[in-house]
Amino acid sequence: MRFVHCGCKVNMYETNAMMQIFLNNGYEIVEFTDIANIYVVNTCTVTNMADKKSRQMLRKVKSINPNSILVAVGCYAQVAKDELSKIPEIDLILGVNEKKDILEHIEKYKQNNIEISDVLHKKEFAEFGSITYSEKTRAVIKVQDGCDRYCTYCIIPYARGRVRSRKPENVLNEIKDIAKKGIKEVVITGIHVASYGKDFKEEYKLIDLLEEINNISGLDRIRLGSLEPTLITKEFVDRLIKLDKICNHFHLSLQSGCDETLKRMNRRYTTEEFSKSVEILRKAYPEVSLTTDIIVGFPGETEEEFNTTYKFLENIKFYKMHVFQYSPRKGTKAEVMPNQIDGKIKESRSKKLIELSNKNEIMYNEKYIGRKIDVLFEDEHIEDGIKYIKGHTKNYMVVKVKLENGTKEEYSNLIKKVNVIGTDKMELIAEFC
Repeated sequence: MRFVHCGCKVNMYETNAMMQIFLNNGYEIVEFTDIANIYVVNTCTVTNMADKKSRQMLRKVKSINPNSILVAVGCYAQVAKDELSKIPEIDLILGVNEKKDILEHIEKYKQNNIEISDVLHKKEFAEFGSITYSEKTRAVIKVQDGCDRYCTYCIIPYARGRVRSRKPENVLNEIKDIAKKGIKEVVITGIHVASYGKDFKEEYKLIDLLEEINNISGLDRIRLGSLEPTLITKEFVDRLIKLDKICNHFHLSLQSGCDETLKRMNRRYTTEEFSKSVEILRKAYPEVSLTTDIIVGFPGETEEEFNTTYKFLENIKFYKMHVFQYSPRKGTKAEVMPNQIDGKIKESRSKKLIELSNKNEIMYNEKYIGRKIDVLFEDEHIEDGIKYIKGHTKNYMVVKVKLENGTKEEYSNLIKKVNVIGTDKMELIAEFC
């Protein structure tokens, strides 16, 4: 059989979890171009483009073997079952709740009695067990599911349901297994990680979990996934800074640098509050790199509002910005808001912010020329006939070193000190010390 995932790190984690279920039951996982009897596409619905890519992938994989069973699973399948049921190539549609029981559902497929359950009433975290999804030299750990923020542009709360936190002991046991396997870095991820522990009867928050993870021997780095800005308080960071394994790269989801736009988005902070969170992090971590998400062309975004956002971003100086053009999501409040923005205007605004992001990234990288830094090396790449070994710094800069003698096995999954000698596009060029 063959698995394909679309979307975020949570989907990547769950795709690997489903693969492990089938491997443990005697199935063989094949490459994308190989013929399989069963294809599973783990869909994404965060944007209209994500929907489109999911549909394209579903049609593409079935063309490889028309006689195979094609399964659509995940967020897009959860919220758009009727839409997907019109695609003749799809044999079975499963939602978010059904992922952990996917083998059972496929085996019952011929009985034609599968129904997608109501994720909005799901109260418990769907536990896959210790699965170790490894992304080269780092492992992605899902600790939380669901979201109750209901931003006006977002369909994810309807696809994923309410906040559900994974039991701390299960998280810790999985990471202990990972550390024993020699993986140096874990990424803590979820749909809304900042809400971790909110649903527990006894008080236990994300920072409590991170403190326990930091004590696990054999682990070198703890990287945090996307965070709600309101999580970053002085109290939180005062405890966080004591954890030596925390990576000094933080992705704070902003979406807009204009307060009026943020209100329409139902984002629960102001630009002033966001700036305070940034100030707290930069004071605690002098070498911090900050990244963010920005939506341009949200309904009602005037030229003045966009310019306000642009000036705010100029002042904050993020290391990198992921810029998205607003796309209406069926079933969200923003879909029916007045003053929808023309596509050409969205494209123009997006281009301006991408240019600003690239400028900031280049300036940030150039500050490291002549400095010695630690890099966790991952894999080799060949560029213009030259072999490089690449990896990431603790603050998530990409570094490459020429491999003149030796192989990637000598460096992969090891942290080495290097001397930065230059930059190439958005990467640092270095040599071993």
